[in-house]
Amino acid sequence: MKLTKLLTSAAVALGLAVPAFADEKTKVGFVYVGPVGDGGWTYEHNEGRLAVEEYFGDEVETVYVESVPEGPDAERVMTQMALEGADLIFTTSFGYMDPTINVAAKFPNVKFEHATGYKRADNVSTYSARFYEGRAVQGTIAGRMTKSNIVGYIGSYPIPEVIRGINSAYLHARKVNPDVQFKIIWAFTWFDPAKEADAAKVLIEQGADVILQHTDSTAPQAAAEAAGGVITFGQASDMAEFGPLPRVSSIIDNWAPYYIERTQAVIDGTWTSVDTWDGMDTGMVKIGEISDAVPADVKAEAEAMIAAIASGEYEPFTGPINKQDGSVWLADGETADDGTLAGMNFYVEGLEGTIPQ
Repeated sequence: MKLTKLLTSAAVALGLAVPAFADEKTKVGFVYVGPVGDGGWTYEHNEGRLAVEEYFGDEVETVYVESVPEGPDAERVMTQMALEGADLIFTTSFGYMDPTINVAAKFPNVKFEHATGYKRADNVSTYSARFYEGRAVQGTIAGRMTKSNIVGYIGSYPIPEVIRGINSAYLHARKVNPDVQFKIIWAFTWFDPAKEADAAKVLIEQGADVILQHTDSTAPQAAAEAAGGVITFGQASDMAEFGPLPRVSSIIDNWAPYYIERTQAVIDGTWTSVDTWDGMDTGMVKIGEISDAVPADVKAEAEAMIAAIASGEYEPFTGPINKQDGSVWLADGETADDGTLAGMNFYVEGLEGTIPQ
């Protein structure tokens, strides 16, 4: 029997208050922007939570709140988690950034991990994945497979994470198909199946026979399936139930190893504030199975790119690349630095339209 259990038993026998350290479990909280059943972003974060439970067993207790709007509601949820004894809280959406910083200042002994943001504190870490690496693969397949030369893209919010993905997908689609054109619809939501379905339908009506999305539901997949002759890619999760068509592959966010590592650090007392931005090299970004609907030569090309990115041999943002206005961004052979990528607020040359402010 552990010392804490012995002390607890003694306290109970003597009619004394149970000491605070008697609760041996580390409590880990998760704040989700969507429902755990969204089939995409939140689903994969919740898979990471379940992996924490499986890995640590009785040593850890996890709690979560789903469908928390970005803003004051998020701050209330985080505060409540901290008050209820959470030792570590993962806040899993960009719009939770300021609420996370605000609540962390009130609870200096609680550790916070904010996904996709850039503000840190002594008890706040940030983490994200290099989703744009997966977009390079999607763009390559899209450019090869489109017959109409029109690719539709459903954006969530015009933040650097999403803009990076659009640019990466477009650059690689254009590289294999100079005639390709991207049409972009901003949904201004992470998860709203009705809005996402409507956006997909509009893009299909505009001639798109490939749909990419940076929103979290499977509604665009269903809209493409109903239309017929349109291919899609799973976003954040595999969405394999729509394969082999319309979904021909996917970007999978693999959060489990990171969540286990950071929970272990809290248990060990070694947790420090860090910024983590990993990709295919560590497995934080994975590419879902490429279906047989993709021609063999295109599949081989995509798999070669995956291997090159994972090994560090290829960087998706490698010049020559110009900005939308024609000015030089990256010279021939030059690669983008992380600071520029993290703050990307411009389209590359060839993309039409403007980024909403």
